[in-house]
Amino acid sequence: MSESAPQEEPKRAQENGKEDKERNQEGSEAEEPIQYSQSMSDSSAVGTCSNVTGAAANKKSQDLNLENQPKLSTCSEKESKTRVSKNVVFRKPAKVIFNLDQTAQDSNLEQPWKKNLLERVQARAQAMHQKIIDKENLKKEVEKKAEEKLPRDNLAKEWFNTENMALSTRAYLLDKLLPTLVPGMERMLMQVEKKKLLAGVDIPTKFDPINHLGEYLMRNNPKYIKDSGLSGYQRVMRDISEDLKIYVPNTTYNRVSKIKENIKQKREQKEYINDVKAKVANARKLALQEQFNEWILDPKGMIPMVVIQNVLHEFFRNPDLQLETCCLPVDIADSMKPRLNKTEFTQLVSLHIAGFKSETFEKLLKHLCHCADEFREIIKTDMRRQMFAELFLHCDRGKVGFLDRQRTLALLETFYDQSSKVLRGILRNPRQWPFVEFGEIDLPEFWGDTDNQKHIYEDFDKVLLEMDTLPSEKHVSKTQSKLSASPEDQHEHYRESSLPQSPPEQQRGATVEQGPDGISTREQEQPEESTGEQELNEESVSKKGTYTGSTPEQRPSRELIIEQGVPQGTHIESTAEQELPEESITTEGQHEGSTTGQGSHGKSTEEQGSLRESQSDLEQPREIMAGQEAHRESQSDQGPHRGSTAEPQSPRETILEEEQDTDFTSQLSKGSIVGESKTSRESISFEHTEIPPQEERTQGQPYEELLFISPELQEKTGVSSPEDHLSEPAKKEVQKDKSCEPKSQKIEGKSWTGELLTCNWNMQYAKHEDEEQANLIYGNSRFADLHSIIRNIQSYKETKGRSAFNGVSFNLLQFVQLLETFVGEDSPLSVSEALTSFFKKGFVETKEEKMSGLEKARQNASQIQRELLLKALFQKWDSDGSGFLDLKEVDELLYTYKEGMEKESMKKAKLHVQFPKLHPGHEVRLSCKQFQKYIELVVSELRGNEEEVLESVVEFLMNSLERSHVESLRNCARQKWLHQIQRAAETSGVSLEPVYTETFKALTQDAEAHGNKKISAHISLLEENLLLPDRGNVLLRNVACTLDDAPFVLKRVLYRDMKGISFTVVDEGKPIHVPQVQHHGNIYFWNHSRKKSDHSGSFLALPLQDAYMRIFGVLAVDTLRDPQKINIFLPHEIRFYQGVANVFSTAYHYVHSREHILHIVITGIGWLYNITPSITAISTYFVEPNSEKDSDYVLRNMMVTGLQGLTEIHKNPPVVFRKTCIFRDFLFKCTDSSEVVLASVCGENHIVVPLRERTGEALGVLDVNIGKRKMLLYREFKDLQKMLKVIQLACSEILGELSGEIKKNYILEIENVGEVQRAGILFFRVMLRELQECLGLLTSSDFVSLLLYDYDPLAEDEAPSDSQSQDLKANIKLVQDILKAIIVFFNPKLQSSDLESWDRCKLYVNQQLVENICDFDPTAMELEVNLELIVEYVEDHSRIEVWKFGNAAIEYLYHWAHICLALIKLNKKISGAIISPPLPSKTDSYVYAKMPEGSLPGK
Repeated sequence: MSESAPQEEPKRAQENGKEDKERNQEGSEAEEPIQYSQSMSDSSAVGTCSNVTGAAANKKSQDLNLENQPKLSTCSEKESKTRVSKNVVFRKPAKVIFNLDQTAQDSNLEQPWKKNLLERVQARAQAMHQKIIDKENLKKEVEKKAEEKLPRDNLAKEWFNTENMALSTRAYLLDKLLPTLVPGMERMLMQVEKKKLLAGVDIPTKFDPINHLGEYLMRNNPKYIKDSGLSGYQRVMRDISEDLKIYVPNTTYNRVSKIKENIKQKREQKEYINDVKAKVANARKLALQEQFNEWILDPKGMIPMVVIQNVLHEFFRNPDLQLETCCLPVDIADSMKPRLNKTEFTQLVSLHIAGFKSETFEKLLKHLCHCADEFREIIKTDMRRQMFAELFLHCDRGKVGFLDRQRTLALLETFYDQSSKVLRGILRNPRQWPFVEFGEIDLPEFWGDTDNQKHIYEDFDKVLLEMDTLPSEKHVSKTQSKLSASPEDQHEHYRESSLPQSPPEQQRGATVEQGPDGISTREQEQPEESTGEQELNEESVSKKGTYTGSTPEQRPSRELIIEQGVPQGTHIESTAEQELPEESITTEGQHEGSTTGQGSHGKSTEEQGSLRESQSDLEQPREIMAGQEAHRESQSDQGPHRGSTAEPQSPRETILEEEQDTDFTSQLSKGSIVGESKTSRESISFEHTEIPPQEERTQGQPYEELLFISPELQEKTGVSSPEDHLSEPAKKEVQKDKSCEPKSQKIEGKSWTGELLTCNWNMQYAKHEDEEQANLIYGNSRFADLHSIIRNIQSYKETKGRSAFNGVSFNLLQFVQLLETFVGEDSPLSVSEALTSFFKKGFVETKEEKMSGLEKARQNASQIQRELLLKALFQKWDSDGSGFLDLKEVDELLYTYKEGMEKESMKKAKLHVQFPKLHPGHEVRLSCKQFQKYIELVVSELRGNEEEVLESVVEFLMNSLERSHVESLRNCARQKWLHQIQRAAETSGVSLEPVYTETFKALTQDAEAHGNKKISAHISLLEENLLLPDRGNVLLRNVACTLDDAPFVLKRVLYRDMKGISFTVVDEGKPIHVPQVQHHGNIYFWNHSRKKSDHSGSFLALPLQDAYMRIFGVLAVDTLRDPQKINIFLPHEIRFYQGVANVFSTAYHYVHSREHILHIVITGIGWLYNITPSITAISTYFVEPNSEKDSDYVLRNMMVTGLQGLTEIHKNPPVVFRKTCIFRDFLFKCTDSSEVVLASVCGENHIVVPLRERTGEALGVLDVNIGKRKMLLYREFKDLQKMLKVIQLACSEILGELSGEIKKNYILEIENVGEVQRAGILFFRVMLRELQECLGLLTSSDFVSLLLYDYDPLAEDEAPSDSQSQDLKANIKLVQDILKAIIVFFNPKLQSSDLESWDRCKLYVNQQLVENICDFDPTAMELEVNLELIVEYVEDHSRIEVWKFGNAAIEYLYHWAHICLALIKLNKKISGAIISPPLPSKTDSYVYAKMPEGSLPGK
């Protein structure tokens, strides 16, 4: 650039001079600056520099045309290219842009004469334009005066005729002849009349009319004579002529008229469209303004803007609508402070939906209505969480920041035991998972427990199974008897059914049968076999308990089976011991209404849409929501009932058993059904049910548990709806009454304060101890030299806000999440208030416990401060960024502490230290963690207070280390580059390409900044040599390199029999530096086209080591492309490159650990999907730091498993931000607290489980979507727990091995094949070990009881067949087949005929068989197994059959057999795609993965 700039200045001056001349002649012209870009190879850059410079000097005096392209010097090309981007694998070619700084600025300056000329030209043009306008105005005035003097003669209009035959002729005559001929004829006739020639016909005369007319035409030829004026007739004729010309085809007038007509039509059409759009926009604004009233507002009548932005964001991302490409992107705010009033709300929504069609807008309205209800639940949840947060601060009297976990769980168990049965149906059992961790459950109980009573919901399976016990015939007969009753009886029946005895009946309008025990059951008969169980699993258990009526439009649209497992009502005995406040426990069904018959608890959007499908009217969009208003209304949040019952109940809603009807009064008195006064019952009308607010339910009146059947079954049984008995006016009146109900602004009688901590809950309450300790260090002047280093360390810690689970105590976030999981989303706030009051009274700590907590908090703070100081000290000491310190150097400096007085004590500390193995050269290197442990042990041996001694030692070492300012700056830059490599791994989405890029970028930047070199680099990894084993057992494959070397180096292979020092580095494990490669003789050059004379430079090869100091690759750096003669690597550069190799190794294994975890999760999900049909989808997320500074972490959606068990793995996984998940914040709740979260969103229930690091923090999240079911059956719930436990154990093992904390444990032979193959079978191996351990705990009596299952086939044929004998026969066959399959595993030569005798089979069942099972390796190379016979015995028995049998030994053996079969089949397909890493390639946008079904148990 510096050399080319002077040559361009005279050229530009000449161009400017010539331009000035051209502007004076032709006018002003705009000159566009020309940018030149040119890229040339390194070989030609130097050679052409002098030639181009000389040519430019010879042409200084020549004139240059503006159109010619000037020649540019290529000398500046080398300076223009960015060396960093040039040496990276992936980059775009650089552009060289010459900016003519001062010359370009001078040419753009406007000169004075140009300004004057422009002003004069503009003034002259304006004057000419004004003159033309004045002339036209004068002409119009003259014509106007002439029209006033001579009126128009409309007789000329008779000439207007658009007949096509004479159209052109008539137009020609009217234009050319008739304007002159008609006045001539008029003059001629006037002369004839004047001479009275018509009176005397025979009078001779000289007047010839033809001559007279000819003379007139010649005298008045319009071509030569200018007419002074037109008569009225001529004026009309002229207009007629002009109008007639437009009808003459293929003429200018005709074409112009058509164009004008088209323009007019388009203008009118555009105006019409604009009018319609304006009306539509106004109608939509009115609809949005009315919809705004459905939202709960803050005291100022406003709503947070981020909430509405989230609503739009979710709607635009709906894959069914495909709106992301046609809608404006929603820039979601980061704070809750911006608020919107009604006008701003309408403007914001209207801005993003301007191009929406009517159908899409209708869907948006439905979505807004649904989100308005969801927002109420969010506020309610936020109120509950704030209540629990205040409870934590109240219980944490010592302000230590944590509470005892066991004490908290004990109080929850006490509260649960003291609660009523109905309330326990809503609360979650604190004695079960997820409150109890997997490690706290005994293995036999975890794997063999089949007791359905231990479900997280009390009697959950029992209630579901009882639905199938009552015959459908009894239901039909009862229905017909009710329908045949008199109208008076029906009226009375409606009145009774309208009572609040069964509010869920009012909600769903479903047929129920209620037994004597007060538990209503489904009246549908289903066979007790596997298919019936699957159908039962597919029925959804509604988690929500809002009790609203179902409109006639809703019922036909509901095609899903809805089950109400547990009502929303809650109850706690109002005893003196509990001392609960009055009205502390209420039923949310009294308070909640819903837009679509399900309340604000989250019914699916599809069900909402079904209500509004038939009501789409653009002019009246509010009427669409009006028919649903009553279902969402909460008009009496202040009172006991939010939203009146909008419909009378039908017989199908109130069909009860006869004994229930007769004993109705007694049930009310006993409190099993919510009672109400006689006055309230009499006030209920036939057409409209209304519960007055005076009749409030008390805490001693719980709702009874009810279950519902599907609308399809109701139609089959012939049950009618209440609207069938109403007249049309009555129906309209009911609908009108519901739409007129106002929207309450209170939640269970409580107003919203406007505070919402959903988005910043973590930042508000999370305690960051490291930041507090860092601030304390900043205030200590003793460590001033470490302050900048600590600030950098804190800034690099980007994944903040995650709490670590330790199993001993809860911090605030974990405590709040635990209590929220316990009470559930369905319970009203009064339950949370009762729990809070109970905790305040029951949570008592002794003085010793308080002191212990304070001491623990102090030790924790001291440990964090110690780690910060020692880490900062390590980085200052390691100024070159090598990542390690020499133990000898550390000891030499430590021994000088207090002038050597503590030397002996320090030597004693070395006796307790387990140092890493010696490196080549007999040196011991300490990593950062090893250095911290060593210093802590040394300090523990010194006399005095440990904290004071540590600070003194750190201060001494800090002051003893003398570092110049240049070294400090170099260290800071290198630490930043090293951190970027690790961060690239954390944000790569399980991809190594960003890691390679950042690695080469760090090497190149350091070489330029601190070495003044141009380097090339490549990374090669060790692989097993399978194709050419004679050339060595292993090979080195180049997997990444800098850009310039890509054609020669990338994907090349280096064998042991080839030249090179890379294998020497692999064997010795230490770096090798070759200062001059041309004199070495054993260097392999990948670029064979390079001349030998160019083989000058330095070469450095560094080993890549894992946590166990094993070599897995080589990092090579050279200076062959550097033009300098002396370009050897300095010692500080070599040490930094060692640090780069160390950080790259960490990042490499970090990415591979995530790959292995994904592989484990896919295997576990495949196992679960084959035995659990009720799961809708499972999504896997990983936690990543956010790219923005000082921001929260993000979640990356790695893969999604659908209904068919097919897992879709994304190549570019989408990122989920917290601010976009106000309505789906359960993912971040789980990650924040590292605890299981049970949530419901859009009518779908989720079980969100964290994948934990070994430190207890969440590294990922598994989102298990169970659809509209309240919870899984206990069998499925236990299988889910088994899958999650095994995945967590396998992930912990993977992470421990890659970090070096634990040694690799190879149990099966297949694990020695490779890391990827091992990750593919690790899930089965961990499960196999768990099952083998459980089988080892069985006693001989457990197996003896199985051997007693025997029967005589002949006796069975003679005995009568009934259900009990069939069940016994099935159980005997199950036990015998499972045991026979186990026997065949160890006796492969046995045939089916050999096992026909059960007495003979008993001989194989002994202690030796159990020992063989516990030591069995299904992947052994010499294993012989009769797979066909084993599969024949096992495949006929489903998972449900084994579960129903309920024997722990059979449960163990069944799973053990299937796991062994899966491992055997995977071992046979070791070279197939099943074991390969299930990740997408570079050309794939996603990839599907699925485990084989044949090896896994069936449903």
